Amino acid sequence: MRIISGSKKGHIIRPPRNLPIRPTTDISKEGIFNIINNYFDFEECSVLDLFHGGGSMSLEFCSRGVKSLQSVDKHPGCVKFLSSEAEKLGFDQIEIFRQDVLQFLRNSDDSFDLIFCDPPYAWTQYAEMLDIILKREMLATGGWCIIEHHSVMKAYENHPKRVDMRAYGQNIMSIFSNNQA
Repeated sequence: MRIISGSKKGHIIRPPRNLPIRPTTDISKEGIFNIINNYFDFEECSVLDLFHGGGSMSLEFCSRGVKSLQSVDKHPGCVKFLSSEAEKLGFDQIEIFRQDVLQFLRNSDDSFDLIFCDPPYAWTQYAEMLDIILKREMLATGGWCIIEHHSVMKAYENHPKRVDMRAYGQNIMSIFSNNQA
């Protein structure tokens, strides 16, 4: 994994092999950031990264200069690795939480311009996660929630808040919005 753009472009991300992660591929990451870049000014964005795993997306957002980033994962090794990388790279706009994602969502009073979610494919609470985000109005006006999921998952095909979908092999990026700016 690597950071593909921004102030730390080219930085190699080498998480320990024993972490339970499925990193977002460089092709998927580059594709989704090309889309985001056309709609958002990163320097004005507040971002939430759920299931950060090895931290590739969090570090990419920070490299591109987001205003603030909250990153959540319950695995202690993932939290430790991302904390170490963020400190090494001087990313002081990141706040890292070791917590269950649904618990975090239920307790947070913040709203975000972008929420990126990359749950394990076998996780069964995708719908509940999106419902909490939308019902609690965690998206700022015009904000997006991007959920990475496997192509066999069809639950979002006709969701009324899905505004776009992009396929990168078997990885699907479904984009949801409460409202349009």
